[in-house]
Amino acid sequence: MLGGINNGLFLSSFGGFFAVGILALILKWAFARGKSVVERTPKTGGEDDYGALVAVAYPSNHIAGEILRLKLEQAHIKATLTQTTDGPRIFVFARDEKIARAILQS
Repeated sequence: MLGGINNGLFLSSFGGFFAVGILALILKWAFARGKSVVERTPKTGGEDDYGALVAVAYPSNHIAGEILRLKLEQAHIKATLTQTTDGPRIFVFARDEKIARAILQS
């Protein structure tokens, strides 16, 4: 006992503050902008928001789009079916654009 204070109680309460501080630092790191480990909710973009991918087909719904995507997959062309602000689109890499358009027209 130091000056009438229970040292064990003092140190255990100080340990609680230390634990809360560590948790605050972990949460700050986890939710920091640009380097978060928590997945963000996906947002729908336009046709120009998909980087190196080029839209090659404009199906009316996802069922028709999946059929076209499978047709490209059978020809060993990587294709992505996604929902854009203008509706469903099938995207391929720019190097495969001509081949994909020819396969989809046949």
